[in-house]
Amino acid sequence: MAVKDILEKIKSLNFLKKKSKSFLGLDIGSSAIKIVQLKKEKGVAVLETYGELSLGPVGGTEVGRSTNLNDKQISSSLLDLIKESRVNISNCGVSIPIRSSLVFEIEVPEMPEKQLKKIVPIEARRYIPVPISEVILDWRIIPENSFLEDDDTEDRRPAINKGKEGEVSDVVKKLKIFIVAIHKNAIEKYSNIVKRSQLILNFLEIEIFSTIRSVVDHNISTVAILDVGSSVSKLYIVEYGVIKDSHIINKGSQDITLAISRALGISIKEAEEKKREVDLSVTNDSNKEINDIIETNLKYIFIEVNKALKQYQTKNNKNIKELIFTGGGAVVKGLPDFTSKNLEISSRVADPFSKVRTPAFLDDVLKEIGPEFAVAVGLALRGLEN
Repeated sequence: MAVKDILEKIKSLNFLKKKSKSFLGLDIGSSAIKIVQLKKEKGVAVLETYGELSLGPVGGTEVGRSTNLNDKQISSSLLDLIKESRVNISNCGVSIPIRSSLVFEIEVPEMPEKQLKKIVPIEARRYIPVPISEVILDWRIIPENSFLEDDDTEDRRPAINKGKEGEVSDVVKKLKIFIVAIHKNAIEKYSNIVKRSQLILNFLEIEIFSTIRSVVDHNISTVAILDVGSSVSKLYIVEYGVIKDSHIINKGSQDITLAISRALGISIKEAEEKKREVDLSVTNDSNKEINDIIETNLKYIFIEVNKALKQYQTKNNKNIKELIFTGGGAVVKGLPDFTSKNLEISSRVADPFSKVRTPAFLDDVLKEIGPEFAVAVGLALRGLEN
């Protein structure tokens, strides 16, 4: 079913009737813009509308290719998408790419929050490669229970040294502080895009935090998220919603599409369609060449992923319970089965719309495209929470 037909059907069901307590999540990527509009109804997030617009043609290239558009071009594209998707609200949250930010942890002696507000910016300067005046700083204390795993039976927190007869020695208790620094240029860029698009910006959020909100279950296990984007793949290891480690892998979904296009002598558009049609768990003569191309590119990514996961587990003596796929590259069919043969970890493809009430007739469509909308759904969910 075409997106246009789906939107018409939604409209006929009065699905887009304007309500209060609605919010728009806006994910501006290098190859596409995705939007998701949710409303809160009796405490439940409900899908009102969604949409995606490829930026390739705007930049004079093919669908699915990364672009480097200016603010005016992005705003114009966003306005087209808003109109096409029949968005009827203006309040929005926008994602910021991880490349425009810096995420890290510091450790400081325990002290009152009033003192922390003065100390944290001073300590953070040592980790930020640009003047502190050029960034916006945000931080929070990492809860002590982040030292625990959900299946642990004993406290893993650092032990306090004891003297004779159980007396506690003079050990200064430390606080772990999670810090996010965003360059002011990035904030200005996305603020301008939103303003040009006649929207009202409620907040900006680094993309991985939006993803965590929409795809990670409420438990305390350590999980990994692999965002297979257009030009690069990003691996994150997450505990308690806190990023403990991250890696950039210089291969993405467009590399697979381009390889199929060159090998078969077909257009980028046709190659993208074939990539989404084949199933890695089913091999026959008709799709063997395409399967081989997809597998070769994924194996390159998996080698880097495996190296990072093993390094983290060895260093921290922690077991990573699950690998969650997001991004455009995660729409490849049979991905979990292929992963189990190449990585020693259970995996699943993200289904962010499972956290939202949606029309039954959209179930199959939303499950298929869900990995691409993880950020937009997460932003809209935060907007409803606020």
